[in-house]
Amino acid sequence: MMSDNKVLDVHDKPDAGKWLALSLQHMFAMFGATILVPQLVGLSPAIALLTSGLATIVFVLVTRFKVPAYLGSSFAFIAPIIVATENGGIGSAMIGSMFVALVYALVSLLIWTTGSGWIMEFLPPVVVGPVIMVIGLALAPTAVSMASTIQVDGEAQYNLLHFSAAIVTLAAAIICLMFFRGVVSLMPVLIGIVVGYIYSAAIGILDFTKVHEADWIAMPEFLIPGIDMTLLLLQHCLQSWFQYQSLQFRSISVTSLY
Repeated sequence: MMSDNKVLDVHDKPDAGKWLALSLQHMFAMFGATILVPQLVGLSPAIALLTSGLATIVFVLVTRFKVPAYLGSSFAFIAPIIVATENGGIGSAMIGSMFVALVYALVSLLIWTTGSGWIMEFLPPVVVGPVIMVIGLALAPTAVSMASTIQVDGEAQYNLLHFSAAIVTLAAAIICLMFFRGVVSLMPVLIGIVVGYIYSAAIGILDFTKVHEADWIAMPEFLIPGIDMTLLLLQHCLQSWFQYQSLQFRSISVTSLY
């Protein structure tokens, strides 16, 4: 039996109003994360959106519509992509992504044939949890910088007006989550976006220039990496992977002390 504070149980289906509101929230939440990663590493957000949509369609079809998940950009690959780009160019990062996709496909086939129990033994929650926390904490300075600074002549300058918009947005989401009940408590991200957008419009920091200049329908700028970058990519991707795993191991070791 559902408790009084539950809005939807695992097997419940929302009505049309809740379904639309929760779908909009999920879209906005995943859209921001999906385009932020390519922006941070210098890739094309349009390509990220296109490949993310295609991957989601494939995933939903493969799982026979039983797992309503969206496949977006991963923050875990920011450091390896930056290292590969700095050492071998954007083509190296693209080839690295191709190898990562291949590894994902092989692991998926392995899970399909052997089950997922071995993953829980190899990567239990006590390991995965701290790693996710480390990724989030490592990106916190970037989030603060993006929220509190603006670009003036190519240089980042602190701007209290823009920072106030971030504070209002965050406060609206927190208040919605902590002090409201029912379906409203399930939509802190959507309500925070709406409140922050209205506040930003009120203080005059919205710029629709790029929106007016953008085409209604346009093809993303595709990039075809050179095959001759393969060996260079392998070297730098392995280097990036070992550096990242070393960071994870140190973080997990420090966390285990507490």
